Amino acid sequence: MNFRDLEYLIALEELKHFRKAAEKCFVSQPTLSGQIRKLEDELNVQLMERSSRKVIFTQAGLDIVAKAKIILLEAKSLKEIAKSHTEPMQGTLHIGLIPTVAPYLLPLIIPTMKQHFPDLELYLHENQTDVLIKQLEEGELDCLMLALLPSMESLQQYSLYDEPLELALSESHPWANKSDIDINKLSGEHLLMLADGHCLRDQAMGFCFAAGAIEDNSFKATSLETLRHMISADNGLTLLPQLAIPTSRHQAGIKYIPFKEPIPSRTIGLVCRKKSVRKICFEQLSTLITTTVNRRLKQYIKVGSDQS
Repeated sequence: MNFRDLEYLIALEELKHFRKAAEKCFVSQPTLSGQIRKLEDELNVQLMERSSRKVIFTQAGLDIVAKAKIILLEAKSLKEIAKSHTEPMQGTLHIGLIPTVAPYLLPLIIPTMKQHFPDLELYLHENQTDVLIKQLEEGELDCLMLALLPSMESLQQYSLYDEPLELALSESHPWANKSDIDINKLSGEHLLMLADGHCLRDQAMGFCFAAGAIEDNSFKATSLETLRHMISADNGLTLLPQLAIPTSRHQAGIKYIPFKEPIPSRTIGLVCRKKSVRKICFEQLSTLITTTVNRRLKQYIKVGSDQS
Protein backbone atom coordinates (compact mmCIF):
# COMPACT_ATOMS: atom_id res chain seq x y z
CA MET A 1 0.00 0.00 0.00
CA ASN A 2 1.25 3.50 -0.82
CA PHE A 3 -0.12 7.03 -0.93
CA ARG A 4 -0.78 6.79 -4.65
CA ASP A 5 -3.11 3.82 -4.13
CA LEU A 6 -5.08 5.86 -1.61
CA GLU A 7 -5.35 8.72 -4.11
CA TYR A 8 -6.77 6.28 -6.69
CA LEU A 9 -9.30 5.03 -4.15
CA ILE A 10 -10.43 8.52 -3.14
CA ALA A 11 -10.82 9.61 -6.77
CA LEU A 12 -12.88 6.51 -7.55
CA GLU A 13 -15.18 7.08 -4.58
CA GLU A 14 -15.66 10.70 -5.61
CA LEU A 15 -16.37 10.05 -9.31
CA LYS A 16 -17.90 6.53 -9.13
CA HIS A 17 -16.35 5.82 -12.53
CA PHE A 18 -13.06 4.04 -13.32
CA ARG A 19 -12.23 5.96 -16.51
CA LYS A 20 -12.97 9.37 -14.99
CA ALA A 21 -11.00 8.49 -11.86
CA ALA A 22 -8.05 7.35 -13.99
CA GLU A 23 -8.15 10.60 -15.96
CA LYS A 24 -8.18 12.66 -12.76
CA CYS A 25 -5.14 10.73 -11.47
CA PHE A 26 -3.35 10.89 -14.87
CA VAL A 27 -2.99 7.12 -15.21
CA SER A 28 -4.52 4.53 -17.51
CA GLN A 29 -7.73 2.81 -16.50
CA PRO A 30 -6.07 -0.65 -16.31
CA THR A 31 -3.39 0.78 -14.00
CA LEU A 32 -5.96 2.25 -11.63
CA SER A 33 -8.14 -0.86 -11.71
CA GLY A 34 -5.15 -3.09 -11.03
CA GLN A 35 -3.97 -1.05 -8.07
CA ILE A 36 -7.45 -1.03 -6.55
CA ARG A 37 -7.57 -4.82 -6.89
CA LYS A 38 -4.18 -5.13 -5.20
CA LEU A 39 -5.38 -2.86 -2.39
CA GLU A 40 -8.43 -5.07 -1.83
CA ASP A 41 -6.20 -8.15 -1.75
CA GLU A 42 -3.79 -6.53 0.70
CA LEU A 43 -6.60 -5.42 3.01
CA ASN A 44 -8.54 -8.65 2.46
CA VAL A 45 -11.84 -6.80 2.08
CA GLN A 46 -14.16 -5.89 -0.79
CA LEU A 47 -14.11 -2.12 -1.19
CA MET A 48 -16.82 -1.79 -3.86
CA GLU A 49 -19.36 -3.53 -6.04
CA ARG A 50 -18.51 -3.30 -9.72
CA SER A 51 -20.81 -3.32 -12.71
CA SER A 52 -20.58 -2.10 -16.31
CA ARG A 53 -22.59 1.03 -15.42
CA LYS A 54 -21.64 2.11 -11.93
CA VAL A 55 -19.42 1.62 -8.91
CA ILE A 56 -21.02 1.22 -5.47
CA PHE A 57 -18.72 1.36 -2.45
CA THR A 58 -19.27 -1.05 0.41
CA GLN A 59 -19.41 0.28 3.97
CA ALA A 60 -15.89 -1.01 4.49
CA GLY A 61 -14.82 0.87 1.38
CA LEU A 62 -16.41 4.12 2.59
CA ASP A 63 -14.76 3.78 6.01
CA ILE A 64 -11.37 3.19 4.41
CA VAL A 65 -11.82 6.17 2.05
CA ALA A 66 -12.57 8.41 5.04
CA LYS A 67 -9.41 7.26 6.78
CA ALA A 68 -7.39 7.55 3.56
CA LYS A 69 -8.34 11.24 3.29
CA ILE A 70 -7.03 11.84 6.80
CA ILE A 71 -3.80 9.97 6.06
CA LEU A 72 -3.10 11.96 2.89
CA LEU A 73 -3.89 15.24 4.64
CA GLU A 74 -1.48 14.38 7.46
CA ALA A 75 1.20 13.33 4.96
CA LYS A 76 0.81 16.67 3.20
CA SER A 77 1.12 18.42 6.55
CA LEU A 78 4.47 16.72 7.20
CA LYS A 79 5.89 18.21 4.02
CA GLU A 80 4.35 21.59 4.80
CA ILE A 81 5.81 21.63 8.31
CA ALA A 82 9.31 21.19 6.94
CA LYS A 83 8.82 23.80 4.22
CA SER A 84 7.14 26.30 6.56
CA HIS A 85 10.31 26.46 8.68
CA THR A 86 12.78 26.69 5.84
CA GLU A 87 10.92 28.35 2.95
CA PRO A 88 7.55 29.80 4.11
CA MET A 89 7.01 31.81 0.92
CA GLN A 90 8.00 29.11 -1.55
CA GLY A 91 6.30 26.10 -3.11
CA THR A 92 2.78 25.55 -4.41
CA LEU A 93 -0.26 27.27 -2.96
CA HIS A 94 -3.81 26.28 -3.90
CA ILE A 95 -6.17 29.20 -3.27
CA GLY A 96 -9.96 29.04 -3.51
CA LEU A 97 -12.02 32.15 -4.27
CA ILE A 98 -15.75 32.83 -4.61
CA PRO A 99 -17.11 34.15 -7.94
CA THR A 100 -18.04 37.56 -6.51
CA VAL A 101 -14.43 38.10 -5.38
CA ALA A 102 -12.14 36.32 -7.85
CA PRO A 103 -12.64 38.40 -11.05
CA TYR A 104 -12.15 41.71 -9.24
CA LEU A 105 -9.57 40.89 -6.56
CA LEU A 106 -7.17 38.71 -8.57
CA PRO A 107 -6.16 41.31 -11.21
CA LEU A 108 -5.40 43.65 -8.34
CA ILE A 109 -3.30 41.34 -6.15
CA ILE A 110 -1.67 38.76 -8.43
CA PRO A 111 0.96 41.13 -9.90
CA THR A 112 1.85 42.32 -6.39
CA MET A 113 2.00 38.77 -5.02
CA LYS A 114 4.29 37.66 -7.84
CA GLN A 115 6.52 40.67 -7.31
CA HIS A 116 6.90 40.16 -3.55
CA PHE A 117 6.80 36.35 -3.48
CA PRO A 118 8.22 35.16 -6.83
CA ASP A 119 8.88 31.64 -5.54
CA LEU A 120 5.23 30.95 -4.71
CA GLU A 121 3.54 28.83 -7.38
CA LEU A 122 -0.12 29.82 -7.33
CA TYR A 123 -3.06 27.60 -8.35
CA LEU A 124 -6.41 29.39 -8.31
CA HIS A 125 -9.79 27.69 -7.92
CA GLU A 126 -13.14 29.50 -8.25
CA ASN A 127 -16.30 28.05 -6.73
CA GLN A 128 -19.12 28.79 -4.31
CA THR A 129 -18.49 28.99 -0.57
CA ASP A 130 -19.84 25.59 0.50
CA VAL A 131 -17.79 23.73 -2.12
CA LEU A 132 -14.60 25.64 -1.29
CA ILE A 133 -14.90 24.99 2.44
CA LYS A 134 -15.32 21.26 1.81
CA GLN A 135 -12.23 21.26 -0.44
CA LEU A 136 -10.29 23.17 2.21
CA GLU A 137 -11.27 20.76 4.98
CA GLU A 138 -10.28 17.77 2.82
CA GLY A 139 -6.89 19.27 2.01
CA GLU A 140 -7.47 19.96 -1.68
CA LEU A 141 -7.03 23.70 -1.08
CA ASP A 142 -4.58 25.51 1.22
CA CYS A 143 -6.60 28.66 1.88
CA LEU A 144 -9.67 30.57 0.71
CA MET A 145 -10.44 34.20 0.00
CA LEU A 146 -14.12 34.91 0.53
CA ALA A 147 -16.73 36.83 2.46
CA LEU A 148 -16.46 35.93 6.15
CA LEU A 149 -19.58 34.39 7.68
CA PRO A 150 -20.48 33.45 11.29
CA SER A 151 -20.52 29.77 10.26
CA MET A 152 -16.74 29.84 9.64
CA GLU A 153 -15.74 29.86 13.32
CA SER A 154 -14.00 26.47 12.96
CA LEU A 155 -11.49 28.00 10.51
CA GLN A 156 -8.51 30.27 11.11
CA GLN A 157 -9.47 33.71 9.79
CA TYR A 158 -7.43 36.68 8.61
CA SER A 159 -9.48 39.77 7.80
CA LEU A 160 -8.33 41.33 4.51
CA TYR A 161 -10.62 44.32 3.93
CA ASP A 162 -14.12 45.66 4.46
CA GLU A 163 -15.87 46.15 1.12
CA PRO A 164 -18.82 48.56 0.86
CA LEU A 165 -21.77 47.69 -1.38
CA GLU A 166 -23.10 50.33 -3.75
CA LEU A 167 -26.40 50.78 -5.55
CA ALA A 168 -26.26 50.05 -9.30
CA LEU A 169 -28.93 51.55 -11.54
CA SER A 170 -29.49 52.71 -15.09
CA GLU A 171 -28.24 56.20 -15.94
CA SER A 172 -31.82 57.00 -16.98
CA HIS A 173 -33.15 56.22 -13.50
CA PRO A 174 -34.51 59.23 -11.53
CA TRP A 175 -31.82 58.65 -8.87
CA ALA A 176 -28.94 58.58 -11.36
CA ASN A 177 -27.67 62.07 -10.47
CA LYS A 178 -27.54 61.49 -6.72
CA SER A 179 -24.06 61.62 -5.14
CA ASP A 180 -25.16 59.23 -2.38
CA ILE A 181 -28.35 57.64 -1.12
CA ASP A 182 -29.98 56.46 2.10
CA ILE A 183 -30.56 52.70 2.04
CA ASN A 184 -34.04 53.23 3.44
CA LYS A 185 -34.95 54.79 0.08
CA LEU A 186 -35.07 51.19 -1.20
CA SER A 187 -38.28 50.57 0.73
CA GLY A 188 -40.83 49.14 -1.69
CA GLU A 189 -38.30 48.94 -4.56
CA HIS A 190 -37.78 45.68 -6.49
CA LEU A 191 -34.12 44.57 -6.60
CA LEU A 192 -32.40 42.01 -8.79
CA MET A 193 -30.36 39.40 -6.92
CA LEU A 194 -27.90 36.60 -7.53
CA ALA A 195 -29.17 33.01 -7.59
CA ASP A 196 -29.13 30.76 -4.52
CA GLY A 197 -25.71 29.54 -3.42
CA HIS A 198 -23.92 32.89 -3.57
CA CYS A 199 -23.15 34.25 -0.12
CA LEU A 200 -23.36 37.80 -1.49
CA ARG A 201 -27.01 37.13 -2.28
CA ASP A 202 -27.77 36.39 1.38
CA GLN A 203 -25.79 39.40 2.58
CA ALA A 204 -27.38 41.81 0.10
CA MET A 205 -30.85 40.46 0.83
CA GLY A 206 -30.29 41.02 4.55
CA PHE A 207 -29.53 44.71 4.01
CA CYS A 208 -32.30 45.19 1.44
CA PHE A 209 -35.03 43.40 3.35
CA ALA A 210 -34.16 45.39 6.49
CA ALA A 211 -34.70 48.54 4.41
CA GLY A 212 -38.05 47.24 3.10
CA ALA A 213 -36.91 46.35 -0.42
CA ILE A 214 -38.48 43.48 -2.37
CA GLU A 215 -36.64 40.85 -4.40
CA ASP A 216 -37.53 40.73 -8.09
CA ASN A 217 -38.25 37.00 -8.50
CA SER A 218 -38.66 37.26 -12.26
CA PHE A 219 -34.89 36.89 -12.71
CA LYS A 220 -31.97 35.50 -10.69
CA ALA A 221 -28.46 36.06 -12.03
CA THR A 222 -25.63 33.55 -11.97
CA SER A 223 -22.93 36.25 -11.91
CA LEU A 224 -22.37 39.90 -11.13
CA GLU A 225 -21.69 40.56 -14.81
CA THR A 226 -25.15 39.26 -15.70
CA LEU A 227 -26.64 41.60 -13.10
CA ARG A 228 -24.65 44.46 -14.59
CA HIS A 229 -26.02 43.80 -18.09
CA MET A 230 -29.58 43.65 -16.76
CA ILE A 231 -29.13 47.02 -15.01
CA SER A 232 -27.65 48.63 -18.13
CA ALA A 233 -30.78 47.56 -20.01
CA ASP A 234 -32.85 49.49 -17.45
CA ASN A 235 -34.19 46.35 -15.81
CA GLY A 236 -34.08 47.38 -12.17
CA LEU A 237 -31.71 47.99 -9.27
CA THR A 238 -29.11 45.87 -7.51
CA LEU A 239 -26.26 46.05 -5.00
CA LEU A 240 -22.68 45.45 -6.16
CA PRO A 241 -19.46 45.15 -4.14
CA GLN A 242 -17.13 48.10 -4.59
CA LEU A 243 -14.22 46.25 -6.21
CA ALA A 244 -16.61 45.20 -9.00
CA ILE A 245 -17.29 48.88 -9.72
CA PRO A 246 -15.15 51.23 -11.85
CA THR A 247 -13.51 53.91 -9.72
CA SER A 248 -15.46 56.51 -11.73
CA ARG A 249 -18.73 54.83 -10.63
CA HIS A 250 -20.03 55.18 -14.18
CA GLN A 251 -19.88 52.91 -17.22
CA ALA A 252 -21.92 51.70 -20.20
CA GLY A 253 -25.24 53.18 -19.16
CA ILE A 254 -24.86 52.32 -15.45
CA LYS A 255 -24.44 54.62 -12.46
CA TYR A 256 -23.08 53.45 -9.12
CA ILE A 257 -24.19 55.36 -6.05
CA PRO A 258 -22.62 54.92 -2.60
CA PHE A 259 -24.86 54.65 0.44
CA LYS A 260 -24.98 57.06 3.36
CA GLU A 261 -24.29 55.76 6.85
CA PRO A 262 -24.97 53.03 7.83
CA ILE A 263 -23.17 51.68 4.77
CA PRO A 264 -23.92 48.05 3.82
CA SER A 265 -20.67 46.14 3.49
CA ARG A 266 -19.06 42.73 3.68
CA THR A 267 -15.74 41.61 5.19
CA ILE A 268 -13.46 39.69 2.85
CA GLY A 269 -10.99 37.42 4.57
CA LEU A 270 -8.44 34.69 4.06
CA VAL A 271 -9.30 31.46 5.86
CA CYS A 272 -7.32 28.26 6.37
CA ARG A 273 -7.46 25.17 8.55
CA LYS A 274 -6.73 26.01 12.19
CA LYS A 275 -3.98 23.38 12.26
CA SER A 276 -2.39 24.56 9.03
CA VAL A 277 1.39 24.82 9.30
CA ARG A 278 1.55 27.57 6.65
CA LYS A 279 0.31 30.36 8.89
CA ILE A 280 3.49 32.39 8.37
CA CYS A 281 2.74 32.37 4.64
CA PHE A 282 -0.89 33.34 5.16
CA GLU A 283 -0.02 36.16 7.55
CA GLN A 284 2.39 37.70 5.04
CA LEU A 285 -0.10 37.28 2.19
CA SER A 286 -2.87 38.87 4.25
CA THR A 287 -0.76 41.92 5.09
CA LEU A 288 0.20 42.43 1.44
CA ILE A 289 -3.37 42.00 0.17
CA THR A 290 -4.81 44.36 2.79
CA THR A 291 -2.34 47.09 1.86
CA THR A 292 -2.96 46.63 -1.88
CA VAL A 293 -6.76 46.59 -1.70
CA ASN A 294 -7.10 49.46 0.76
CA ARG A 295 -5.06 51.58 -1.63
CA ARG A 296 -7.65 50.85 -4.33
CA LEU A 297 -10.65 51.42 -2.05
CA LYS A 298 -9.32 54.88 -1.16
CA GLN A 299 -9.67 55.81 -4.84
CA TYR A 300 -13.45 55.35 -4.57
CA ILE A 301 -13.55 57.70 -1.60
CA LYS A 302 -11.56 60.34 -3.49
CA VAL A 303 -13.79 60.12 -6.58
CA GLY A 304 -16.89 60.35 -4.41
CA SER A 305 -15.64 63.49 -2.65
CA ASP A 306 -14.70 65.07 -5.99
CA GLN A 307 -18.19 64.43 -7.39
CA SER A 308 -20.05 65.75 -4.34
